[in-house]
This record gives sequence, structure tokens and C-alpha cells, in this order.
Amino acid sequence: MTVIRHEAQVPLAAAGRRFDQALAEMFPDYSRSRLASWIKAGAVTLDGAAAPPRQLLRGGEQVRLEAELVNEVESAPEDIALAIVHQDEHLLVLDKPAGLVVHPGAGNPAGTLLNALLHHDARLAELPRAGIVHRLDKDTSGLMVVARSLAAHTALVEMLSRHAVERQYEAVVVGTLVAGGTIDAPIGRHMGDRLRQAVRDEEDGKHAVTHYRLRERFRAHSLIQCNLETGRTHQIRVHLAHIHHPLVGDPLYGGGLRLPKGATPELVAALRGFRRQALHAERLAFEHPVTGEALAFEAKRPADMEALIASLRVDALEQREL
Repeated sequence: MTVIRHEAQVPLAAAGRRFDQALAEMFPDYSRSRLASWIKAGAVTLDGAAAPPRQLLRGGEQVRLEAELVNEVESAPEDIALAIVHQDEHLLVLDKPAGLVVHPGAGNPAGTLLNALLHHDARLAELPRAGIVHRLDKDTSGLMVVARSLAAHTALVEMLSRHAVERQYEAVVVGTLVAGGTIDAPIGRHMGDRLRQAVRDEEDGKHAVTHYRLRERFRAHSLIQCNLETGRTHQIRVHLAHIHHPLVGDPLYGGGLRLPKGATPELVAALRGFRRQALHAERLAFEHPVTGEALAFEAKRPADMEALIASLRVDALEQREL
């Protein structure tokens, strides 16, 4: 178990401020909730004595922080292969395969990305959710960033909350789009199905914005790029279904299998065999949460989506030649 120790003097500029507020500015590597719990546990002292979070400061007091980083995660490590795109002391960037659940939960108590991360680095048990700061759905493939230090975790959570992480996706949708656009529609829990999200009114839903542009048009499908301005649960899937262009293979929002009239046997087989949403997180870009370095990563389109797109192209070409 890791023990952290810090000593610092309260800046004179913090005079009149609350203890917990000043502490968050003095030790920005730790979240406000973690610092608050340490204050309440007596792990932070002010001039050698415990102090309540709301105590007003005069400036110049001596602060001592000595606390154990207890395990935040109880799940067991499992030897599950990880496709690591980038790794340093503060973060990991991974290319998650389709079919891998991110967090343990009902129906998936083990065999998740979180279990794999704990096997890769046991110290991640000291971070909330083993450093996972955002997620991809089980059957969405592509890039994720994971924190490996408290400083990175705190910073990445804040960056995601202010939309400072660029997340770009590639998707195959039903129907032929003629141009790109923006979907600005609040998202909230579906009223009749707890597993689904839905477009809701502003009172019931959370602000959600998806930008999309057309990359390639086939006879009855389109290949598009999606960029998230917000990051709601199932956002791309819900938004595209809302404009009547659901993702191919989406079991929740796709509305069932749709075969183009006169489709080639290869395309029929490809569409029937594609049993996940055709969605891939292809690009991730952000400033390094500790060094400030500009980082950008790309993940190749997975083989199943590559084969699906190839079948759509062949079908479109053969129909043009008839």
C-alpha cells in the first residue's frame, strides 16, 4: 500500500478561504472528494492539529498531509491481452477490441478491461475504476485513455468534463446520407427500457451534441465520421437512430436487419454476420495531463468493419455495371 506525505505552507493569498478550498489548490494532483475524505479522517493537519473542512484560514499555516492510498478497486486481476498504443508513467492509451466489456457489472463480473488493467499494473487498484476515466460500449472497438497516476486521473476527468479530449469515430449506418450535419438533442434514460437511452426533452435529458460528415455513400448505406462534442451514454447510437440512420448491426437501436434490394450474396452474408454496432473509435487527441505535450493517436479499422465496407463497395460497383 502506498503512503503519500506532503508538507506545505498555506499561501498568504489564501487568507479568508476555507481549508478544503485552499487544500484543493495546494494539492491539485488529488481530487476534491479524496482531499475531503482525508481531512475528515485526520490525515491532513493544520499547524499540527486536525481542522474542519470549513475552517477559515489566515495564511501562513503549515499543512501536513500523510495518507495511505487504499485500494479503490476490489476486482481481481486477470491475464487478458491488451493492445497498448502508448504507455508512460501517467497514462495508457489502448485499442479496445469489440466484445470486451469495460467495467464489471451485472452479467459481467469478470473478464473485463478493468480486470486486464489490474493484471497489467497492480498499482491501478489505488485509482478509482483502475484509472478508467471514460468508456466504450462492449461492442464498440477503438481507442481509450486510462490514467496511471492520481495526477493524471484528476486532470483527465477535468479535461473530459470540459470537452478538451478530441474523440473521433467511424461508423457504417443504414441509409444514404447526402451530406454531414450536427445532431443537437438531449439524451436520457428510455422511459420503457432501462437498457436503452433515448432523445428526451431538455428537462429530462442531458445536453448532447454529435457532429458527423459523409465519407462514402453506398447503395443503401453510408460510411460516416462522427466527432463528439459531449460524451453521453450510447450518444452516437442514439443520435443516429434519432435521424433514422441507425448503425448497422446495432442490437438496441438498429431496428433489425435491412438488406438492399438485389444485394450481392457476399453483402447479404456480411450484413447477416455483422452482429455488433458498426462503430470504431479511430482517433483520440488531447494534451498530456501532466506534461502538457500534444498527443494524438489513431487505431486502424478492425477486420470485421473492413470486410463489411469492402462488401458494400463491391455491391455498389456491381450494381453500377448492370
